[in-house]
Amino acid sequence: MSRSAIDGLHALLQGPATDLLSGALRATLLQAWDAEGADHAQRAPWPVIADTLHALALLDADEPALAAALLFDLPGLRAAAAQAVAAAHPAVAGLLEGQDAADQVWALHAGREAGRNGEGLRRLLLAIIQDLRVVPILLARQLARMRVADRLPEAERRALAQLTRDIHAPLANRLGIWQLKWELEDLAFRFLEPDTYRHLTRELDETRSGRERYIRAVKAQLGKVLATHGIASEISGRPKHIYSIWRKMQKKHLPLDKLYDLRAVRVMVDDVAACYAALGVVHALWAPVPGEFDDYIARPKPNGYSSLHTAVVGPEGRTLEVQIRTREMHEQAELGVAAHWRYKETGGSAAGKGAGRAFERKIAWMRQLLEQAGDGRDEGLAGALDAELVEERVYALTPKGEVIDLPQGATPLDFAYHVHTMVGHRYRGAKVNGRIVPLGHRLRSGDRVEIMTGKEPDPRRDWLLPANGYLASGRSRDKVRAWFHKLDRSRNVQAGREMLERELKRLGLHHADLVPVAKKFHAESVDDLYIQVALGDVGPHQVGRSLHELERAAAPQPAAAQAARPVPRQARKKKADAGFTVQGVGNLLVQLARCCQPVPGEPIAGYLTRARGVTVHRADCAAFARLAAAQPQRVLPVEWGAAGGGYEVDVAVSGVDRKWLLKDVTTLIAQEDAHVADIRSDVRADGRVQLRMRLRVADYGQLSTLLGKLDALPGVERAQRLG
Repeated sequence: MSRSAIDGLHALLQGPATDLLSGALRATLLQAWDAEGADHAQRAPWPVIADTLHALALLDADEPALAAALLFDLPGLRAAAAQAVAAAHPAVAGLLEGQDAADQVWALHAGREAGRNGEGLRRLLLAIIQDLRVVPILLARQLARMRVADRLPEAERRALAQLTRDIHAPLANRLGIWQLKWELEDLAFRFLEPDTYRHLTRELDETRSGRERYIRAVKAQLGKVLATHGIASEISGRPKHIYSIWRKMQKKHLPLDKLYDLRAVRVMVDDVAACYAALGVVHALWAPVPGEFDDYIARPKPNGYSSLHTAVVGPEGRTLEVQIRTREMHEQAELGVAAHWRYKETGGSAAGKGAGRAFERKIAWMRQLLEQAGDGRDEGLAGALDAELVEERVYALTPKGEVIDLPQGATPLDFAYHVHTMVGHRYRGAKVNGRIVPLGHRLRSGDRVEIMTGKEPDPRRDWLLPANGYLASGRSRDKVRAWFHKLDRSRNVQAGREMLERELKRLGLHHADLVPVAKKFHAESVDDLYIQVALGDVGPHQVGRSLHELERAAAPQPAAAQAARPVPRQARKKKADAGFTVQGVGNLLVQLARCCQPVPGEPIAGYLTRARGVTVHRADCAAFARLAAAQPQRVLPVEWGAAGGGYEVDVAVSGVDRKWLLKDVTTLIAQEDAHVADIRSDVRADGRVQLRMRLRVADYGQLSTLLGKLDALPGVERAQRLG
């Protein structure tokens, strides 16, 4: 073992990154290292370790966090010094357990999803909740690895960057650690979009000197005016990060020179009153840009971010962004949960209690994820975490002004379940901004939502059907499923039977044998299939379509036709593939995903696999969501093919012979894009009427939807398929 290998740790412990380590701990680590911990010193990633410790020092990390980061990347030292370090800092063992769990969940594979196991993710979330220092250590390690990623092979570098963009940067954002978030995003962008990154940096470099001159003039003018008004301030130019510039260009469809906030300053003052006083000075000095003011002090972001943001027409008629905040707000914005390193050490002080409450708010969503998986079903935990980390979210308000964080596409029912499980179970209706809205209404950020509830919980099973669009959150759906899971088996079987029979009667398939279909949906018996339908795992229209396909496959063909048209194996394969259209790609094998088994008419998406061509998933498939989050470049737009032009079906509609009934029926058919090939009416003496129609529909999904809507028309008693 070389002396230089031993010197690696000695040099590291003498550097500024480890200033927060006590002399006693340094001596303990060096003694263990020199004695028996340096067997693999020559292979130790010294630059990564040094960068990790430096990033943690900038976050004001304490001694246990630095010790855990050091021990994790030096297994030999960890084994040799574990007992001594644990005696001085018992928390280090839990911090190391959190890092072990993170590596178990997000190990760097060629395909990232291979490492996404629910048990490891549960361990990681538990470790974070027990000690928030797990997260900054994890993020600092990832940042250090990204800084040296250009030395890695191309495939490994891209996989590391993809993992950073999908998981680590969103996690830093969710917990408010922006000091690390920006650099993680920029480095991931640099390796995933190298050409775009170079183009943007070149354009920014060409205009850098002009922007710096402009910012110096703004700082001098604004500082002088603030001092005149007696406002003590510290003004700095605000760095604009490349990834955020690119995202804003994409979101607003603007070129670089049209972005108003490339020129930006940050004003830090002593207290909240001074923030608003400084805002008044800024708006008096320069004209504000309409619609570009955000008050995150009165209404902080869900991750705790507080500041005033405004855009003004500054000197030379150029648009300028100004951020105004206190120094405490700035610390919170840069460090997030890392600002509470020592909150447990403050005992019963008010500051400690306040920090504890802030910490609890920031990790509440992690507790909710663990509650969601509390019944032992971990398979959906990774997808739920991905959904929580998506930045494009909806922030709706309760009548008291509390912010509820929801996924995109959330409905009032999602809102109710995020407020409290029993509020969702007792949901009867909702008002959004004072107006009653339907169950499937899509919420927008800033909406004020009032939930109307009944006295007793009464969830409905049709809330679980994806086609209805009543729930966008997987967490909400799990709560509804959990309610029905608690019911006894016989009630679930009965409810599923009724739902399925109602659908099959509409389709004229109520006498069909369900045993073959049960096997297709991996149900051990027909009763198990009924339970799947009752819990929303399988849609009634999916069962109907599968029955139709089985009937069509079993129908005997004329012998002459079979002799005249022998179909070779390759021709059959081509015909199956013709059921899909993959936009922009040809000559690819296309097959249905086994996990969700999409059927014609459902929203679908394609995923380009490594060896099996394009796999077609339902758009709401949890497995597809995880694959798309891991490798979005493999997602392909897919449509159901139009081969065959639909089919004809006989339908009967019976009801009361009222005025305009025929008009309403035919109008609805036209709105659903179906075609009437033939229609006959039979009016009876008792005031009843029966309409017999031959309709041309694209698929069974369209027929199922059409029959349901016909059944709901005023005066219609029954709408069903004949034959």
